[in-house]
Amino acid sequence: MDAVIQGGRIASIQPHQDLADDDATSIDARGRLLLPGLIEPHIHLDKAFLLPHMKEDVSSIAEAIASTAVLKRSFTKTDIAERAKQTLYQAIANGVTHMRCHVEIDPIVRLLGMEVMLELKAQFQDRITLQIVAFPQEGIAKQPGTEELLRQAMALGADAIGGITYQDEDVEMHLRTVFNLAREFGTPIDLHADFSDDPQMLAIRTIIHMTEAYGLQGRVSVGHLTSLGSLPPAQAEPICQAIAKAAIHVMTLPATDLYLNGRNDTHRLRRGLTPVAMLLKQGANVIYGSNNIQNPFTPFGTADPLDTGLLLAQTAHMGSKTDALTLLDMATTRAANALGIRNYGLRVGADADLVLFEATDPRSALYERAPRSFVWKRGQLVASTSKTTAFYPVQH
Repeated sequence: MDAVIQGGRIASIQPHQDLADDDATSIDARGRLLLPGLIEPHIHLDKAFLLPHMKEDVSSIAEAIASTAVLKRSFTKTDIAERAKQTLYQAIANGVTHMRCHVEIDPIVRLLGMEVMLELKAQFQDRITLQIVAFPQEGIAKQPGTEELLRQAMALGADAIGGITYQDEDVEMHLRTVFNLAREFGTPIDLHADFSDDPQMLAIRTIIHMTEAYGLQGRVSVGHLTSLGSLPPAQAEPICQAIAKAAIHVMTLPATDLYLNGRNDTHRLRRGLTPVAMLLKQGANVIYGSNNIQNPFTPFGTADPLDTGLLLAQTAHMGSKTDALTLLDMATTRAANALGIRNYGLRVGADADLVLFEATDPRSALYERAPRSFVWKRGQLVASTSKTTAFYPVQH
């Protein structure tokens, strides 16, 4: 089968012999797996590749936050841009065509990271679509002046407003500020929530209530949500049902969640993940993200969504053939739904954001993190790791 591209969109998907347009471009998959471009829905570009700058390793969420706060004081526009570009180049080569990044907004760095991300968004727009979340890592009430900086970041062009429920003592006030900013600027919300293995940390209940009260169903995402995984099933299930009912998107971040949670368990260590299977069963939209790349929160990372997908497969017991399809769906169509991406998918009329794998089936692509032979953004070739050719103008 061939995918025919015209004007940056998929014009048709049909047998090769039916092609009949000199202005079209054909992708002959030759039995290999062709997917819509991969989506990285949760990453911190401004904090990527900080390992060389760290004086000490960290072993807790609190230490990671404190270490990053110190490192941020030496950030410059050039430094942020270089580390972010390194991540973007890796992601594009790995088949990522859309990315949502959280950028620190606080009195320490003020709008420095925001300015860099806006420049990179424009600079890389022909290779990757970048969404920017204005993110108050240090809290809002905890850092006076942050709310006004968030408002400025939104006015500059942030695509979503972020929040972090475990940084301010008054969680409801923190969330009210975030939801009010979302209403003011008409943007979606992307929260860091309940990042803990403490089953008593359940800001998600307030998030569900506010999502419904503000009429923002389908426009709220929560990252981490790991406390929910420490609840007994009888208590967790109703919350999962409520999440699905409110159409809240859940972004599990296994590389970070597994690394930092369960540190105080002396035996039968908890995995520190949100209850993925239960959430899926209840109908919630669950996806996964890299979160951090080689920094105090996560000393690992390759900017390859399928590395994260394989890690989730292993740790969430998702090893069936159906699970492999679900995991790829999480990195494509489910993520597109969470990020509100339009004109996406392997269908006629969609943007030609595509990735061709050196694999013939979903399991091989995921389990082997198969090479991305070719990556296209709106029909333009932006990356290739193959010496063979499957991308050529239609000839008559």
